[in-house]
Amino acid sequence: MKPAGGRGGWGWGGGKGGSKGGDTGSGTKGGFGTRTRGSSGGGRGRGRGGGGGGGGDRQRRGGPAKNKNRRKKGITVSVEPHRHEGVFIYRGAEDALVTLNMVPGVSVYGEKRVTVMENGEKQEYRTWNPFRSKLAAAILGGVDQIHIKPKSKVLYLGAASGTTVSHVSDIIGPDGLVYAVEFSHRAGRDLVNVAKKRTNIIPVLEDARHPLKYRMLIGMVDVIFADVAQPDQSRIVALNAHTFLRNGGHFLISIKANCIDSTASAEAVFASEVRKLQQENLKPQEQLTLEPYERDHAVVVGVYRPPPKSK
Repeated sequence: MKPAGGRGGWGWGGGKGGSKGGDTGSGTKGGFGTRTRGSSGGGRGRGRGGGGGGGGDRQRRGGPAKNKNRRKKGITVSVEPHRHEGVFIYRGAEDALVTLNMVPGVSVYGEKRVTVMENGEKQEYRTWNPFRSKLAAAILGGVDQIHIKPKSKVLYLGAASGTTVSHVSDIIGPDGLVYAVEFSHRAGRDLVNVAKKRTNIIPVLEDARHPLKYRMLIGMVDVIFADVAQPDQSRIVALNAHTFLRNGGHFLISIKANCIDSTASAEAVFASEVRKLQQENLKPQEQLTLEPYERDHAVVVGVYRPPPKSK
């Protein structure tokens, strides 16, 4: 009968060392060894650790394997304020336009949320996709003023399901108000669900062509943003401005050329809409195309200057 192989001792730097015995029964348990490879116990022995008797050249379990658990180099992230108050720029693996999330932990349309430590506190921001928001496209396009800032009162015409409205809600904060007008009942349901978690959004499910139908719901506002994509959108903006926009208030209107006249060039359509606005005491101050985010779209920004009332 062959003698039993000795079981290896406990290694100083690894897990339980040693190999099992050879073809016959197990041997005696070894003592505590130094950090050296033990002798092989036999043909079937397998090393369970690195410090004691080893059955082969396997990596011991007690220590880290080579190239394992190697940490990737960390990426420094930060958030910088944009020149438009209430809008921010996220600096990380990729730069992005963001707004401070008014309802932390909740996404509105599946947008990415990022958390940054500021003054020892966690702040959550929501990324703002310019391909899904005309206002974000205008900001990234370099618009001079959006006139929407904390504590503003905003009338949003054509709110749809609340994608851009939610970011306006972030910008104006809890002390502001955004009246979101949407005629489609299907989109209106989504808008109402967004408003349930955001107390500064007041959904108005009415046709923006008839502002007198909802005049009892809306007070005077500082800014009108219109994204209605209708042939008579200049008239729609004018009607709401005469009813709700304070003297010296501002407007932003997103113009989609194909919705107004698909036969004329986009530049001709934009010029025609600007003339219509001027006739309604809406004074355009800036015009910006939304390339490359939207094709044949422009945003016109201006101020409302109604004529003085005759005594």
